[in-house]
Amino acid sequence: MTQTRIYLDYAATSPLRPEALAAMLPHLEGPTYNASSLHREGRRAKAVLEESRERIARVLGAKRKEILFVGGGSEAVGLALVGIARASAGRHVVASAIEHHAVLRSLDLLSEEGYEITLLGADERGFVDPEHFASALRDETALASVMYANNEIGTIQPIATLARMARRRGVPFHTDAIAAAGWMPLDVEALGIDAMALAAHKFGGPKGVGVLYLREGTPMAPILRGGGQEFGKRAGTEDVAGAVGCATALEIAQAEQERKLARVAGLRDRLEQGVAASVPSVRFNGGEPRLPGLSNCSFPGVPAETLAVKLDLEGIAVSPGSACTSGVAERSHVIAALGTADAGEAIRFSLGPPTTQEEIDRVLQVMPSAISELRRT
Repeated sequence: MTQTRIYLDYAATSPLRPEALAAMLPHLEGPTYNASSLHREGRRAKAVLEESRERIARVLGAKRKEILFVGGGSEAVGLALVGIARASAGRHVVASAIEHHAVLRSLDLLSEEGYEITLLGADERGFVDPEHFASALRDETALASVMYANNEIGTIQPIATLARMARRRGVPFHTDAIAAAGWMPLDVEALGIDAMALAAHKFGGPKGVGVLYLREGTPMAPILRGGGQEFGKRAGTEDVAGAVGCATALEIAQAEQERKLARVAGLRDRLEQGVAASVPSVRFNGGEPRLPGLSNCSFPGVPAETLAVKLDLEGIAVSPGSACTSGVAERSHVIAALGTADAGEAIRFSLGPPTTQEEIDRVLQVMPSAISELRRT
């Protein structure tokens, strides 16, 4: 009998929600129209686009014109960092060393343009020290960026505190909330942020759709120039169906938060307790508070990519570190920054709302023998 596969890589991507697909289909089937066109069909498409924008704004506690649709989470991050920095007179940017590659590569671009980059370290539990953050801000700081929740170890940063510190210095504050969406509150006023990046596929929306919240009055230089769509901040024909799917998925994901958090966290704890009891010398990376569905483990002597392949052969899908490097297994810069484990031995289990106790129990059956076999080779 073929074993049903177990998917524990929801931090990499989540399945498209049936509700999102159903909402998108009328805008994918048959004739589709350009929301920038002036004719009746174009105006209808524009109305649907703006309704989706308004729905997302309501979830975030934002204004409609503060919501920009872009081509994915990486574009949302890059537009925020590069666009805000280029619009500022300052030539200094502050971020953390455990940011997603989308942030770090955008900072590389700014560095090539002559910006000075300050990367703040994290403590051994995976948290940025607010006092270190405050002391890094300068009069010439153009932008500060710290991710809401880490996509590899799940640690949740004190974003509201950091944003207040930045605001006191007059520094725009951006947060990469891509891993946090669907799990954490996203009220932009409560967080006090100036910019926030989201990716639809992380919370059950379609791939290739991102959202950038940009507080009204925050200067930003457009990166893509063309027809002036998205209030002149991001050119390109709008993906109406994608916007509809994104809005639908975000509404559902945020509404389900309370109901799913305890259940998924309980399954993660069951996984960690079972691994700790059955596998010698395991280390769990990252402290609390952290995302409920994310567990990052290191098994000394076992390369993460080798373990991921072994589990894949057993029908279990997991990732070594982040899965956002085009299928290339590389040492985790996040674990390296913590300095507590071998960066090449960290494996990430990420659970989602569909994860079941039976799936976790199956993983716990497989893990002891898998680790033992790999340690003998």
